[in-house]
Amino acid sequence: WDEWVPESRVLKYVDTNLQKQKELQKANQEQYAEGKMRGAAPGKKTSGLQQKNVEVSEAAQYLFFCAAPGTGEGSSTSETPQPPRKKRARVDPTVESEETFMNRVEVKVKIPEELKPWLVDDWDLITRQKQLFYLPAKKNVDSILEDYANYKKSRGNTDNKEYAVNEVVAGIKEYFNVMLGTQLLYKFERPQYAEILADHPDAPMSQVYGAPHLLRLFVRIGAMLAYTPLDEKSLALLLNYLHDFLKYLAKNSSALFSASDYEVAPPEYHRKAV
Repeated sequence: WDEWVPESRVLKYVDTNLQKQKELQKANQEQYAEGKMRGAAPGKKTSGLQQKNVEVSEAAQYLFFCAAPGTGEGSSTSETPQPPRKKRARVDPTVESEETFMNRVEVKVKIPEELKPWLVDDWDLITRQKQLFYLPAKKNVDSILEDYANYKKSRGNTDNKEYAVNEVVAGIKEYFNVMLGTQLLYKFERPQYAEILADHPDAPMSQVYGAPHLLRLFVRIGAMLAYTPLDEKSLALLLNYLHDFLKYLAKNSSALFSASDYEVAPPEYHRKAV
């Protein structure tokens, strides 16, 4: 889930490979079921905690694996678009019904009250005042996520819980890099984004952008959660981690968000943004 797979490593959409996919899915389900039985064995005080963290980790991996390929900028190939669409429609015979899907749409990621004014200020600075967030950011997304992971480690988490945090942090980073160019920018920022791509062609955007754009991700991420067939328990566990990270942003908001990180766009930029 954490790797961009080149076209040369993608199996052709033929019956033999579809059968192999089903066999691998079945083997994975059996392995997971066996792991759950071991995790639930009596007499182990930590079994409940371990099982909870395993579920969070697997939910995070599945969430980010499902969402990332479909919205990234590098997902197109030289082939015609029809085979991928057909393949996506037949991923699994146990695909959710429309009714079940609709029940999952209302996923609410709660933005802390302390952070909402920053969303408003960010919008106002860019869309009304025609300013731009200074890039590369003084504190980029990668370093914010790394600081959060280190903060959680310093609080004496168990190895399993630490692993789950690392999975969620890696997933947030992947989500950010995939969604930034398509869903997290205001129209006025697009010429700046094009310049960044030209100046930093090999750099992940999480190494360039900072806290305001990361916060925008959490306004959008609830809609992405609707596309993942996670059960209610797994989704609740994952949301707990996302909300915990948002609390961390709120706690450190004075260091992460500042109007001084924006600059007035020059006249030549305005011509590009028209």
